[in-house]
Amino acid sequence: MNALWRRDGRAALPGLMEKEWDLLVIGGGITGAGILLEAARRGLKALLVERRDFAWGTSSRSSKLVHGGLRYLKDGHLHLTRESVRERESLLRDAPGLVEPQGFAFAHYAGQRGKRSFLAGLAIYDLLAGRRERHWLSTEEFLERAPNVAREGLDGGIVYTDAKTDDARLVLRVLGEAMDHGAAALNYVAARSLIRADGRVAGAALHDGLGDASYEVKARVTVDATGAWSGALHGKGPRLRPLRGSHLILPAWRLPLSQAVSLMHPHDGRPVFAYPWEGTTLVGTTDLDHEQPMEHEARITRAELHYLLAALQAQFPQLGLGESDVLSTYAGVRPVIAGGHADASREGREHSVWSEEGLVAVAGGKLTTFRAIALDALKQVRAQLPDWRDELQPCRVFAPPPAVAGTQAPAGVLRRLRGRHGARSGVLLDAAGEGEGEIVPGTETPWAELRWAARAEAVQRLDDLLLRRTRLGLQLKEGGRALMPRIRAICQPELGWDDARWSKEEQDYAALWHAHYGLPQETTE
Repeated sequence: MNALWRRDGRAALPGLMEKEWDLLVIGGGITGAGILLEAARRGLKALLVERRDFAWGTSSRSSKLVHGGLRYLKDGHLHLTRESVRERESLLRDAPGLVEPQGFAFAHYAGQRGKRSFLAGLAIYDLLAGRRERHWLSTEEFLERAPNVAREGLDGGIVYTDAKTDDARLVLRVLGEAMDHGAAALNYVAARSLIRADGRVAGAALHDGLGDASYEVKARVTVDATGAWSGALHGKGPRLRPLRGSHLILPAWRLPLSQAVSLMHPHDGRPVFAYPWEGTTLVGTTDLDHEQPMEHEARITRAELHYLLAALQAQFPQLGLGESDVLSTYAGVRPVIAGGHADASREGREHSVWSEEGLVAVAGGKLTTFRAIALDALKQVRAQLPDWRDELQPCRVFAPPPAVAGTQAPAGVLRRLRGRHGARSGVLLDAAGEGEGEIVPGTETPWAELRWAARAEAVQRLDDLLLRRTRLGLQLKEGGRALMPRIRAICQPELGWDDARWSKEEQDYAALWHAHYGLPQETTE
């Protein structure tokens, strides 16, 4: 990893602040990361700053699906579906081990409507992706795929394929590739205001939240890629409708699935899904107007918890699932452009790009299409940089990582590491201590990933390590409390934290986890 992300990397920050950049990207989620990568690989001097941690906002709290969006097709958004399907296929090709195929199964019951339109939509879906699959299964065939679904009235089912990812690791992989091309990326650096000179935006006033220092950074073009927080710096752009999506994580043994199971919620007919993810089962999602202040971290409500559990209890009645089975919860806020729909779920997922002199802003969009969004944003940047002429044609999402020689790691682990860490997978394995090639129980994460994250991935706080560099805080009971001694033994020396600092980080992490990732205690919105 670039030396900037190592323990002493912050020492380089003042020097970076003195440079004049071609591009200053504000926002360290998937959109900002994608813009940084596409700019850097095309020769621009680019800096990204994020006021919290990389992927802290929506980009670590999504449904973790890389999908074409069957619902968008149903709503008539053919362009968005075509773009999404093509980007999904590119990610499957270029990021194996990070973006993987995921089969979906949708049970069909006697008297249920919509079978023909669903199958017709899937035929178009296949056509757009350049693939052909069989989608209808008999009752017996369907039960082989999803044996725990409710059986009364079951008369078959529909199956199709999309993809899944670790969304936070996708952001980190994109940022890492951008830095390989000469870009710089800093977490915990906030943009306080825009700098204007001669009638145009000329950079931004930044504040280092760790060193408590302020800077004015000059840039030829500044990009607002702050997602659901878009517009806070300049007060312009399309009106956003922040929508909260909340999720549950259950142990795989309590809800064992080989396929993702989609269902229509018994209360309102909205789609809900459950699928195997990282050694657990992920359940989602809600789609509600987020009415809390955006500066507060999102969290699930009691009503949303009950809503998702009701869906599981209806689809898997024999399993007796309840609150005690939930390992963790999480909620994210989607940056959806307001379209005037009364039903939040009917709002579109298209993105919008606009500009003024020295400034480009991006709003809306979805995880799957981050590269397409980045290229659209850079077209606006290109119009403001007369000496930069690039065709902005899509290229490979990621460079193929070199082969890792001389390792005893199993093929599946090696595929995972190459997908998540690219060219760094070899040095990650070289850095592993004794026994760190083993998998953390209840997850698919090798202990070695913890050491590498602490050493070389800009971990500033314990929640950076356990909620975004790895996902142990979601996958393990109580956020991994039982394994904290071993986590400490591996990571404390790499981070250079003394005992007092580590104890304080553990306390802060536990409080954060219980407030935002455990079972909700509040009774109101």
